[in-house]
Amino acid sequence: MRTGGLNGTALRRLLPLVVFVVLAVLPYSTLQLPGLFDGVLNSPGTLQLLALCLIFGGVALSYDLLFGFTGLLSFGHALYFAAGTYVANLALTELGWGLAPALALTTVVGIVLPLLVGGVALRVSGIAFSMVTLATAQVGSIIVLQDPGGLTGGEEGLALDRDQVPDAFVGVLNTVNVYWLAVAYLVLVYAVVSWVTGSRAGRVWQAIRENERRVEVLGLQPYGFKLLVFVLAGLLAALGGVVHLLLLGGSTPRTTTADFTLGLLVMVVLGGAGSRWGAVLGGVLYTYLDSRLTDLANSPAVQDLPAWLRIPLSEPLFLLGTLFILVVFFVPGGIAGLVCRLRERRAGRRSGDGGPTPGRVVEQLRDQVGAGMGGGQPRDGV
Repeated sequence: MRTGGLNGTALRRLLPLVVFVVLAVLPYSTLQLPGLFDGVLNSPGTLQLLALCLIFGGVALSYDLLFGFTGLLSFGHALYFAAGTYVANLALTELGWGLAPALALTTVVGIVLPLLVGGVALRVSGIAFSMVTLATAQVGSIIVLQDPGGLTGGEEGLALDRDQVPDAFVGVLNTVNVYWLAVAYLVLVYAVVSWVTGSRAGRVWQAIRENERRVEVLGLQPYGFKLLVFVLAGLLAALGGVVHLLLLGGSTPRTTTADFTLGLLVMVVLGGAGSRWGAVLGGVLYTYLDSRLTDLANSPAVQDLPAWLRIPLSEPLFLLGTLFILVVFFVPGGIAGLVCRLRERRAGRRSGDGGPTPGRVVEQLRDQVGAGMGGGQPRDGV
């Protein structure tokens, strides 16, 4: 039984690698999936949709660092994604820089901007924190829409000057290269999140989510740890904005709105907050449904329906909102939570016996802090 358990753990750890390899070789496939995609898998249109899904899978995972792992409900995550796409675009289009310097500048902004916002917002907690992040995101949205100096393009967005972009990322025939860039971005985000959530800082984040006051009692300062995860999540989102810019060939003001962050929240809840693969799956599924439901709303099959049925089916947000409500009520914990419960039931365990119960992460952290300060050794099994 123990060997089987170890094998199961090894397989679960190996599964992300297998998935990433499959995604990497997907452009070599001519498989056609009617009903799911309009063309074969390696057609430019399908690869663009898949790349978009992978980008938002990574951005959703960056948001899950805040919401799922640390319990910080931010309504301003869109600000950092938008900063990534607009800063890189301005560096390429207005300053005439190459892609590498533009990426370096975006990285600096992706660190400094959340550092400044988080330094203020994290002075408060709860709904006050959410409102401060929302306010900063709205300021960013207003600046973009006001189009200061004609730099942001206002409501029309800002087109990318492709002369400054490497030829490998320009043109329909090179969509496959942008797709691989999206795969690389998702791999980067997943690897970083896997590493940091398994570190000491990651355990502190989970302890803060469960009981911040108990973390303070241990002699730790939650503010510094929360600021660290805030900056890291913002940086990962900004990098996603750069890949999004190369994929769509421009920056859109839609990425600056609070609705964009709410979409990320829906992605995380749909997939399962606090689960790495759940957040990615939620981001991929939400983005795919958003695209396909838009096509469905404009299809003749829907337009010929009676008004009482045509009107709701013509609104993708209505359908996605309905799906979100159903998941919250009938699948608590999202897709990842459902899979976990089914796995526990199949293994004959009581629900929750194998995972961190409330307070368990804090107790483990307390033992580690005590051991590190010479206050004793961790208990057996921790």
